[in-house]
Amino acid sequence: MTREVPDELNEFLTAFPPEVISSYLATRAEVLKLAPQANELIYDAYNALSIAYSFTENLKQGFIHIAAYAKHVNLGFNQGATLPDPGNLLQGNGTRIRHIKIRNQQTLQNPAAISLIKLAILQGEALAAEVSSARPVKGRSFVKSISPNKRRPN
Repeated sequence: MTREVPDELNEFLTAFPPEVISSYLATRAEVLKLAPQANELIYDAYNALSIAYSFTENLKQGFIHIAAYAKHVNLGFNQGATLPDPGNLLQGNGTRIRHIKIRNQQTLQNPAAISLIKLAILQGEALAAEVSSARPVKGRSFVKSISPNKRRPN
């Protein structure tokens, strides 16, 4: 069963071109197919629309995120610097986060990309298990923040 796209998310996406919306929703569907019990923490921020995925309601336990920009979508790995990347898909040089630029749906069908998502899910499960005080809420979508000012595509 596929999780419904929250009305708020659909509304936030209207600022983006159709190809970005399509890539965003396809990326979301792939993540939820592999992690159906993950929570979606939605942030309509100044420079991007993003969803962080966590097995708690807390961003601190987030393991993967999707961000929409004017011309592309990033699939971000919160602990990506620690992931093996034999397919050389991960971009970025920060101390923790890496991402894959999603320009079309074929990127999501790459077995190396699927492997990275599965590894990130394992990281997320481990992060959630470390939080003994958190009562897990599973498979929900939460709008966590809406920035009053936004830089969006024209």
